[in-house]
Amino acid sequence: MGVRDALLIATGTYSSGRLAGLRSPAADVVELAGVLSDPAIGWFETRQVVDAPAHQAMRAIERFFRNRGTDDLLVLHISCHGVKDDDGLLYFACADTDPDLLASTSVPAEFLHAQMGRCRAKSIVLLLDCCFSGAFVPGMKATAGVDAKEQLSGYGRAVLMATGRTEYAWEGSRFRELEPEPSRFTEAIVHGLRTGEADRDGDGRVAVDELYEHVYERLRESGAKQTPQWSSELVHRVYLANRAISLQSERSPQSRTRPQRRARRGQDALILLDVPLRDAVLGSVETVQVETPVTCEECLGLGTAADSVVERCSGCGGDGLRDGEDCGTCDGFGTLIHDPCPVCAGDGRVRMRRGLTVKIPPGVATGMRIRLSEQGEVGLGGGPAGDLYVEINELPDDRFERRGTDLHCTTRIPVAIARKGGIIDLDTFDGTRKVRIPAGVKRGSLVRLAGLGVPLLRASGEVEDRGDLMVTLEW
Repeated sequence: MGVRDALLIATGTYSSGRLAGLRSPAADVVELAGVLSDPAIGWFETRQVVDAPAHQAMRAIERFFRNRGTDDLLVLHISCHGVKDDDGLLYFACADTDPDLLASTSVPAEFLHAQMGRCRAKSIVLLLDCCFSGAFVPGMKATAGVDAKEQLSGYGRAVLMATGRTEYAWEGSRFRELEPEPSRFTEAIVHGLRTGEADRDGDGRVAVDELYEHVYERLRESGAKQTPQWSSELVHRVYLANRAISLQSERSPQSRTRPQRRARRGQDALILLDVPLRDAVLGSVETVQVETPVTCEECLGLGTAADSVVERCSGCGGDGLRDGEDCGTCDGFGTLIHDPCPVCAGDGRVRMRRGLTVKIPPGVATGMRIRLSEQGEVGLGGGPAGDLYVEINELPDDRFERRGTDLHCTTRIPVAIARKGGIIDLDTFDGTRKVRIPAGVKRGSLVRLAGLGVPLLRASGEVEDRGDLMVTLEW
């Protein structure tokens, strides 16, 4: 079993007068360290770096990811100003950050990407509590698709971000620097772990995806004008914590500490996509049509009519339970909608057909799935959307046959060239190629054209060298 380590970086004091001080970061790391290090909850070894200059923060990050075992679970939390340069690149502000010299006085997001990429630990969770944190993941939320490494299942790594790529972290109508302690994003994380409410399926453990759902709903219910994001490369579920046992649950095994929330994560969706062999070899960009539930624009997912309110259920007092079972009046939600939205009938979503652009990486094969984050079904009550999986079905080609990473074809050559040798033109997926035929070649001989086969596509999404094109000669 690997180690469980957490590095918590907080910067609230800045030497530059152009960066306002923040009251939240210092409190954020104290609160988060408390739940992560609690033996009944996280059991992490935690280290805090507070108000450090850029070189110290970068050194701490580099050391944190070095010399790790594959079974280690690492959590990195960063709470600070997020700053973007003129090219839209994200930087994490440090105590000595100069807004005119971001590359040398802050922590570039690219530096963090590089350190995570070199780390041997399979399970890494990154918590980013800053403005524009959604910009950490290139292409996130873009319907035009993202790169193959993000789309295809990778390792056990996930990023939870306080905002979208163009959003500030807000508190009501005020910017984050005026927030009370701690920040809303980190408070939602701490609340979910400390109370156990983030244990969505009731199995006694809190997985990363469950924690995101809890954070999303808690921020939505608070009215914060920020949209938390998440991106993952999970091939297995990563569990951050155990659910802390409450006195109420000890008294009554059937009791529930809270009613069910109306906002729930949507279901994942799956579609099949026929891909010609040529596109499977070279890659392509396709537009697919999907029909899934989307957020109702009339009620913005709340399920209520204009000026209507959600009321506490009188049948169960808002607990969602009666006699140990889901309340029949409110179906276990603990609340009632007396005046539902006329468009969605209180569901918070409507079905809609839409087009999505999917990037097909070179080297895909039948059965492979491409994941489009949050493009599946929107959840009930305005909950976060599930993911859309596009499963590849490779179509046969009239001329070329795929065998592993090699392509095979047969071509007829003139008898004279077979006897005396010469050069022929051969049409390939990469265009016309000149092929030299040696003199005296025999019928059925193979000619190898190196590098004109199928690319090797790894599970991480990285594409390696292509195979060969094997040409059988006939006349």
